[in-house]
Amino acid sequence: MNISFCLTVNSLPVFSVDEPPVWLLSFDFDGTLCDPDDSPPVSPRFFEMIQELRISQKACWGINTGRSLMHTVEGIMDAKFPYLPDFLVVREREIYRPNRFSRWVGDKQWNKSCEVAHNKLFRRHRRLLAKIRKWVESKTAAVWGIQEGEPAGIVASTSSEMDFIVQYIDTHIASVREICYQRNGIYLRFSHCDYHKGTAMQEVARQLGIGSEKIFAIGDSHNDTDMLNKDIAQSIACPGNACDEVKAHIINQGGYLAESHVSAGAVEAMNALFDMGGDSKNI
Repeated sequence: MNISFCLTVNSLPVFSVDEPPVWLLSFDFDGTLCDPDDSPPVSPRFFEMIQELRISQKACWGINTGRSLMHTVEGIMDAKFPYLPDFLVVREREIYRPNRFSRWVGDKQWNKSCEVAHNKLFRRHRRLLAKIRKWVESKTAAVWGIQEGEPAGIVASTSSEMDFIVQYIDTHIASVREICYQRNGIYLRFSHCDYHKGTAMQEVARQLGIGSEKIFAIGDSHNDTDMLNKDIAQSIACPGNACDEVKAHIINQGGYLAESHVSAGAVEAMNALFDMGGDSKNI
């Protein structure tokens, strides 16, 4: 099913066939771009930089999140974005773009392939998932979550409990190539290994004719590591509030570890990448 939502904000000037984008910028939402406890939730300087990079670098930008489409749209509205992103990747895998009426419209071919792959995955491995669910419910205080489109997910009571659960899961799915999971703190969802933040971002870039050398990605949590991969995005970063595992990943990959937190960290990383005069190191 194709879903679209309308926002009452303005879009940036659109690119054309004659003048396509050169750069693709991909931002995780919660903890990387947006802090709902801050005022404003996103640094105004971030939006200024996106506008500047639109002109100077021909950069398009998007949000790459584990949120659902509706939850992402609500977050954009709550944060009072002055204009729309060029694309959304939601649930870590589905692609949406705004049409000329500022309504979010799904990428039919990609999203359908993603849906079919996941339906087959959950049918094929229902016994394995049932075994993992039985263990989780008997050995931990975590809750097994089931909702439309997400028949297999876990909500742990603490991050350390999720660490314990992940150790068990890893031993049981190691030999199954197509099944993996996306973790964000105490939350986990099972998914197909071919569909994640990295491959969805890569598909957006492919359709725009943008190679990995012109892709920038920044994130703060476990589910961001798939897009924080220099085979997919040669410019990668994390904000100073990223979890320890992501910081280590960024350092190992030779990416940029910002000192500033959340959107200020994104601003710092873009300063470093595009030499925009900020207080930062090379990326």
